[in-house]
Amino acid sequence: MKISSKIYTHDELKKRIGNIAQLGGTFHYELTEGRAKGTKAIDCNTGGGFHFTIIPDRGLDISRAYYRGINLVYLTPNGEVHPSYYDSSRFEWLRSFFAGLLTTCGLTYLGQPGRDGDEDLGLHGRYSNTPAKRVCDLSRWEKDNYKIEVTGIIEECSLFGPKLRLERKICSIMGGKYLTIYDRIENFGYNDSPFTILYHINPGFPLLNDNTYLVVSAKSAEPYDEHSERNMENLKSFSGPQPGFREQNFLHSMVGDKDNYGYAAVINPDLAGGLGLYIKYKIDALPYLSEWKMLAEGDYVVGIEPCNTQCLNRAALREKNMLPFLKPGEIYETCLEIGVLDGNEEIKAFEQNVVSLIKA
Repeated sequence: MKISSKIYTHDELKKRIGNIAQLGGTFHYELTEGRAKGTKAIDCNTGGGFHFTIIPDRGLDISRAYYRGINLVYLTPNGEVHPSYYDSSRFEWLRSFFAGLLTTCGLTYLGQPGRDGDEDLGLHGRYSNTPAKRVCDLSRWEKDNYKIEVTGIIEECSLFGPKLRLERKICSIMGGKYLTIYDRIENFGYNDSPFTILYHINPGFPLLNDNTYLVVSAKSAEPYDEHSERNMENLKSFSGPQPGFREQNFLHSMVGDKDNYGYAAVINPDLAGGLGLYIKYKIDALPYLSEWKMLAEGDYVVGIEPCNTQCLNRAALREKNMLPFLKPGEIYETCLEIGVLDGNEEIKAFEQNVVSLIKA
């Protein structure tokens, strides 16, 4: 394991510590105030400066994230709301949305509210307000490395309706500055089921600031609406907060490396000698990246959002013949890495890799 700049074996560390918590690991607790009361949380500290909080009661999504004490994400005024306050109608999802490092949208619908057949669907689906079950902390030594690993199961199902099961595994390595999310989604019912998923990743201040910009391995980008279309030339650059800013949304069609990994990063060259939040993910499962640009005062956030289809209401996806389905017994797997770029050297290498993929 790497501690500061030195590598230690498991045996060497055993002689120097009484508890792995001296170096990092996981810490389980329950929130006690306001609408967060009763919400379970797991703090994960890699000991390498990267610190993030998993919320089992919110689908094993991830709220807070820091690197060497610097905040990386946007947190809404709601904070980590207990799922009992969730209201699925219209835009009420926004009252429990914490944003953070990861809010998962889906699993059978996402995007704007609207009617699909006989159903009235609210914003972005039920997933992130569904508690996980069979949550396990499997963190352990593997030879000379300590692996942080948290797993659980989230089910979106109903009598007479779709029956989807997502098994999530979140992993990191002590001494590292990244995490990996492995999701395995199964249709455990007997009928075809709509299946939409979007990983809502939300950089915020001070990572998001006047000179912050987006790097993305995309072959093309398109706006979601006319207002966004008028701002296409600035879709990869960000400013400070602006009074009355109207949100903008863009869809990037991704290209990947030889292993089918696509890349994106939000980078602030002026923060701590250069700092970036990057994502790396399998584009055969998630071929798109939705970009949400919201630079209003107070509501100051950018979303970089890998997804398996466009971020539209389910009826609109049906009309465009873009609504994915899972057959009975079918399994769908995704893999997403989220990490930190520390310093201009790492940022430059990341950007050069993205440029080479776009040009290939």
